[in-house]
Amino acid sequence: MRDMVRRGARCAVGLIWGSAAAVVELLFTAVAGLALLAVAAWPAGRRAVLRPVLVCARRLAELDRARLRIWLGVHTSPVYEDTQALGYLACRWTLGVLGAVVMLSAAIGLGYGTSWTYLWLLVDDVRNSASVLYTSLGGLFLLFLAVQGILAVAELEGKLAGRLLGPRHQEQLERRIVELSTSRAAVVDAVNDERRRIERDLHDGVQQRLVALGMLLGRARRSQDPDRRDRLLRQAHDESRRALDELREVAWRVYPTTLDEAGLRAALETVAERASVPVAVEYDVAEEPERAVATVAYFVVCEAVTNAVKHAAPSRIRVVVRSEGKTVHVSVQDDGRGGADAGGSGLFGLARRVAALDGSLSVASPPGGPTLVAAELPCG
Repeated sequence: MRDMVRRGARCAVGLIWGSAAAVVELLFTAVAGLALLAVAAWPAGRRAVLRPVLVCARRLAELDRARLRIWLGVHTSPVYEDTQALGYLACRWTLGVLGAVVMLSAAIGLGYGTSWTYLWLLVDDVRNSASVLYTSLGGLFLLFLAVQGILAVAELEGKLAGRLLGPRHQEQLERRIVELSTSRAAVVDAVNDERRRIERDLHDGVQQRLVALGMLLGRARRSQDPDRRDRLLRQAHDESRRALDELREVAWRVYPTTLDEAGLRAALETVAERASVPVAVEYDVAEEPERAVATVAYFVVCEAVTNAVKHAAPSRIRVVVRSEGKTVHVSVQDDGRGGADAGGSGLFGLARRVAALDGSLSVASPPGGPTLVAAELPCG
């Protein structure tokens, strides 16, 4: 209820501002139209007049975009042409007038709806008059309709701005093609980087363990001393266990089976348990996200926690995963020394993983900390 009242109040202020702006926009549209009409048959004069007209139109459109963003919560694309701004202003003033009518209706409804409070004090014998009751009820009904009108006009404002100031359909398709091409290339690079990392882990870790194991077994076979042979076999046994542990670690980093068996929450809790510093996990997702989103969210947390433990020397790490609408928000914050490089191989690879899902990754890590790695992953 409080959020609805706050939203209605912000929309009301936005419409009042829009009503005042409509006067300027109407005057500008009329003057610009007359000026362009006067030089319509003169190409050089038309270009000379059109240039300052378009500059003024963009400035007024930017002011209106700020109004929409601050008071109505409408975000529009900053990429639009000056002619689009001129067309937007030519249409927008009508909604400003409509907003003024709605706000005037709200004021009248509020005045009549509360009339009984002061008529009770000022008018004699008001208790026997039913007209005061009818007037108050009518005012409250008008106020109710005006409130609905405020929300409706605010929605119309957003649709008009999105329609006239947004990119054209062809531009949207071209931009989407570029985004898909970029994300496809990022996926290919991420897969190649992952293959190189797996090969490096196997070569530097498991392979070295197996080589050491083979050497120990070879020395044990050649040894003639039973005690030395037993000692070498015990070392070989220990080395085999370490090799198995490293192999499991590599397999876990490639893809955790817990993610398939128990879901994202259990996989994140396993990451917290395996970390060498305390990791607090806050999980607030209503439904289990689809597999691709859950996988990327897991790797964001796993890589961020691993980097923090390895490079930042934190005393604690906080992981928050929550869903908001059709978006999953993931954040990993540590109290380490900071200074993380967003262009490093690990975080850069995460950024490409997230971009492959049309998501976004941000890294804030000032020197001295704290470090915050946040990702937004769209679902569906």
